[in-house]
Amino acid sequence: MRFMMLLPAPVQALEKFAVPNPEIVIPMRKFNADMAKAGVLLGAEGLHPSSKGTRIRVSGGKRIVTDGPFTEAKEVIAGFWIIQVKSKEEAIEWAKRCPLPENGLIEIRQVFENCDFPPELQKKTANP
Repeated sequence: MRFMMLLPAPVQALEKFAVPNPEIVIPMRKFNADMAKAGVLLGAEGLHPSSKGTRIRVSGGKRIVTDGPFTEAKEVIAGFWIIQVKSKEEAIEWAKRCPLPENGLIEIRQVFENCDFPPELQKKTANP
């Protein structure tokens, strides 16, 4: 089973620093290394602040492009991990080990697999 662990952060905190604080980065790198050593880590990335991002929204049949920062948002995703584990419980155990700052938050979401869809929506070949 694959899970995505999302790391939301307050917009103000993320926009404040061009580069994340070493007090956060160093423990996160160790956490990533521990997951890689255990063979569960498929991917892990930190994200630039929303001031460097763009959103595309559909409204009235038109695509509206808005450059960041996204001040109306209370939180934005600061980073993510994709892990492959045997169960949701195992994903939770890994998430509990994440070196979150005080009042930090991590969200765990299972990634859809082909078998999760009804038969008529399952891919029959490797090509989309």
